[in-house]
Amino acid sequence: MQGFANVMSLLSLALVVFSGFAFIDAAIRREDAYRAADKKTKPFWLIILGLAFAANLLFPILSFLPIIGLVATIVYMVDVRPAVRQITGGGGRKGRGSSSDGPYGPYNGGR
Repeated sequence: MQGFANVMSLLSLALVVFSGFAFIDAAIRREDAYRAADKKTKPFWLIILGLAFAANLLFPILSFLPIIGLVATIVYMVDVRPAVRQITGGGGRKGRGSSSDGPYGPYNGGR
């Protein structure tokens, strides 16, 4: 039984970290990027992800609210975050080229 409790506490900690990361990521994104990506507003996602984070902190992992919070966090990470990152330009990836770069390198205007 102790092994099961240890696994559940590690899983609970992982959910807290996952929802915390999603909340921080939603907080640092620009407000207009959410509208441009045709997703819900930034305050909506901050409230939803904040509630998910609080539910993961306060309730045991096998209760109803952390599971709902996990679903909301997964929706943000799989659907909203990639769309918002595409609008904002990827969020600081190294090795990124210019906006005029094509699939085979920079576009030089036919020179």
